[in-house]
Amino acid sequence: MPDAPNAPLQLFIIRHGETEWSLSGRHTGISEIPLTPRGEDEARALAPMLRRIAFTHVLTSPRQRARRTCELAGLGGGAEIEPDLAEWLYGDYEGLTSTEIKTRQPGWEVFANGCPGGETPDQVAVRADRLLQKLRGLSGAVALFTHGHIGRSLGVRWIGLPIGVAGRFWLRTASVSILAYDPDHRDVPVIALWNEIPRA
Repeated sequence: MPDAPNAPLQLFIIRHGETEWSLSGRHTGISEIPLTPRGEDEARALAPMLRRIAFTHVLTSPRQRARRTCELAGLGGGAEIEPDLAEWLYGDYEGLTSTEIKTRQPGWEVFANGCPGGETPDQVAVRADRLLQKLRGLSGAVALFTHGHIGRSLGVRWIGLPIGVAGRFWLRTASVSILAYDPDHRDVPVIALWNEIPRA
């Protein structure tokens, strides 16, 4: 898709729809867990909101749940795979709930402690920064179909906050958030919308 040369950059972070593991709180990194029927409905409900926007680029995580959400939301035709939109690598904690993890590592939080055998917070921050630097070379509205923890990481790194505070930026399934620039101060990155879901 061509860029809109004079259009300010807007990054639409779109989390995938519900899966059995997101519903039960199990950490889902590389596991290919399909959307539930409700998750598919959530993804379809995004279509009326997103069809009003002339996206210059549509990028999706390589994971099945993000690609399926993109397809059901009506944007699958022109989507490109972006590996850096993949969810946090949870390593030894893949498939476990936070409660289960805290029996092994009391006080654990992913944005503070990372995952043994997976990614550290610093590694995820570097990945988020790398992707944002690439995206800053684009213009117009860019759709990013992604996941909960990496989506939150992109949000805080966009506005220059440390990765450790990303745990305070909750993302629901099939939610839309917008990273943009202050229209009165075009060099100031802002969160223009966070954690919005379609209204019935």
